[in-house]
Amino acid sequence: MLQRLGFPDIGPHRRFVSALAIDALGSGIWMPLSMLYFLHQTSLSLVELGLAMTIANTVAIAVVPFLGSLVDRVGPKTVMQAGNAGAAVAFVLYPFAHSLVAVTALIFCATVTRQAFWSALGPMVTQITRPGERELWFGFLQAMRNAGYGVGGVVSAVALTIGSGAAFQSVVVANAASYVLALGLMLGVAGGGRPKVADASAAGRQRGGWWVAFADRGYRSLIAVIFCYAMATMTLNVAMPVYFIDLLGLPGWIPGTVFVINTVMIGVGQGLVVRAMTGSTRRRVLHAAVAFTAVSYAMFYAADALSVTTGIVVVLMAGFVYTLGEMTSGPVVSALSAETPPPDQRGRYMAATQLAWGAAAAVSPLLYSALLDRGSLAAWGGPIVICAVWAVLVEVLTHRMPQVSRPVTNVAEPEPGPEPGPGPVGSSAEAPTTS
Repeated sequence: MLQRLGFPDIGPHRRFVSALAIDALGSGIWMPLSMLYFLHQTSLSLVELGLAMTIANTVAIAVVPFLGSLVDRVGPKTVMQAGNAGAAVAFVLYPFAHSLVAVTALIFCATVTRQAFWSALGPMVTQITRPGERELWFGFLQAMRNAGYGVGGVVSAVALTIGSGAAFQSVVVANAASYVLALGLMLGVAGGGRPKVADASAAGRQRGGWWVAFADRGYRSLIAVIFCYAMATMTLNVAMPVYFIDLLGLPGWIPGTVFVINTVMIGVGQGLVVRAMTGSTRRRVLHAAVAFTAVSYAMFYAADALSVTTGIVVVLMAGFVYTLGEMTSGPVVSALSAETPPPDQRGRYMAATQLAWGAAAAVSPLLYSALLDRGSLAAWGGPIVICAVWAVLVEVLTHRMPQVSRPVTNVAEPEPGPEPGPGPVGSSAEAPTTS
């Protein structure tokens, strides 16, 4: 069934995939209720809760570089297990948090454990897969996450409908249980140890700081590309709902429908999109993603001059085009961020991409709300400018990172022998480690 949808054969990685699926389901249950839970179960006001979440998420960003170094030192599997264990403990303690300080501290702990999980996921996937098939794997995991979020969202909707304290507490317990179950499955996963590097200079690189990714011109350009991509994805939850309801005056079901379109398309069609990339260079694929995204923004803007009925049709079509941009870009930038670093520094490099996502999450609410306040032209003119910068950065990246000019093959390269010492960033991808 998975192969018919264009996804890879999970083969010996069933436990790993199952752990990620359960993790995504638990996160999907929790995300829609995260703010409502504390509003209903504590005496904190909306402003106090917003302050707690802002402080916790901002401080947690500073921990990401340390997590990247930790991945390089102990291996991604250990960090993922620690992330799941820490998240389970944090959620078990949620019902006992009532003060501003306690809520802030627990949100911080839960955020850090989630960042540990995501910082280690890319290096883990890269170790257990082979060059040539990584777009397929990252696309598959993106689709599985969306499917988990979608199913979890249905469960959270039931909890919201019930609205009782017991229903909210059940969600917390279910989320904690999902992390425990994922941890148990991860215990039996092969691979994910600390990379074995034969290069004598590796010890010197291991002493390098968290900033090594930013000192690399090629990877620094990739981080900028990922930041633009992240800013584009933020419009789905930040800009679109407000624009549809407050500026266009569309029915209240429109934001949810656009989100469903996005979730279903990625969950069902992501593998087929990745298969369709076969033979195209990554540069061409990234430019197609920019084009899809920019066209969708132009369609959202055009809906402002249309009647409500026609506007609904255009908005839903634009949601389809926007999702094509996300489906096209995501697997490629994930594969590039995972394949290009030296094996013994992959954690630190990929932690830098998490900083790009964190920065986008911090900047986008303020930027997009300010643009929305200035009307439709500003609301979508600003994101289109970001797309233009994104396209220019792709060209810069092409000249600095040779992998961008290589075609997407979607065929795993023959598995070589033991992992050699890494060359400089930009050299051919290395073999997976199974320690």
